[in-house]
Amino acid sequence: MENTAVKKSKGSDFLGKLLRQQLFIPVAALLILAIFNLIADPSFFKITLGYSSAGQPVLSGYLITILDYGSELAILAIGMTLVTAASGGQDISVGATIAIAGSVILRVLCGTDSRPETLQTSFLVAFLVACVVSMLFGAFNGILVAYFKIQPMVATLILYTAGRSIAAWINNNELPIISDPTFAYFGGFIPGIPIPTPFFIAMACVIVIALVLKFTNLGLYTQAVGINEKSSRLNGINPKFIKFLSFVILGLCVAVVGLIKVSRLSSINYSVIAKDIEMDAILAVALGGNALSGGKFNMAASILGAYVIQFLTTTLYKFDVQSDALPAYKAVVVILLVVLSAPSVRQKLSGLGKKLRVKEVA
Repeated sequence: MENTAVKKSKGSDFLGKLLRQQLFIPVAALLILAIFNLIADPSFFKITLGYSSAGQPVLSGYLITILDYGSELAILAIGMTLVTAASGGQDISVGATIAIAGSVILRVLCGTDSRPETLQTSFLVAFLVACVVSMLFGAFNGILVAYFKIQPMVATLILYTAGRSIAAWINNNELPIISDPTFAYFGGFIPGIPIPTPFFIAMACVIVIALVLKFTNLGLYTQAVGINEKSSRLNGINPKFIKFLSFVILGLCVAVVGLIKVSRLSSINYSVIAKDIEMDAILAVALGGNALSGGKFNMAASILGAYVIQFLTTTLYKFDVQSDALPAYKAVVVILLVVLSAPSVRQKLSGLGKKLRVKEVA
């Protein structure tokens, strides 16, 4: 009997530790979605090797779609995680700023002619200009939040409202078209490589942020500011600058996604591009188990959460859910995450776990 009690106690302790792991929520959500699709339609996991219109080998399938479009979310999740951790709020202007970044890239490449026969400059120069512009808009949001003490969602509501109009104004309300086929490589496939290019771009961004967090104090300072701003100031950290920097980094992430977005079509639709993507980015951070009120964060969990969100979106599309109904399904996920992350709920769950362990030992 004692051995049985000890085994039960160890089992409950292991379960308790597992539940406390931050990666548990996104991993559990991923497993649930995978099992659901495996039961409903095993062909969901089928990957086929086909050929593009140019005769190049490319992989296709729902999993490839998840890797492709989930990579955009993963890049945004990096910046959104830092903003959330430092400021205790979220940037809802991400989609509009992507439109601005994409519009800038097209403007620099096309110049005054929306249908140029030859590009005015290189892709690298256009991308760097878009990075500077996006970081400036990020700095604008950061100044409002850090120095003027405006709540992040209210501060970023300015660009959320005006951003797409600014994007259209940059190109005089025209829809530039890039005829150079190599421009499509950033949002499509590089010849000879059957895996979507956005996945490699996302992995490059993940490696860069991993190195930054490992070899600098950015992660430590961001969490310190988010947990207790006054205490961090007493320890020599500048909370205003850390908040400001987090929005600038998010601006850089936005520029990368802007390049991918306009590359997919070699053009832009100001009102549709990256529509509601900010909600998916915020949801990825929440699904990663990060507190939306700021403080401690887990970047790996946020990135995994981004791919899980895309897994959910692709699953819903697979079962013919209308695009305008997707936010309703995602809202249910948001409600569950917010409730489970609430301190009072966590305390009750923790207390319930302790009671069960006591009963098992008894």
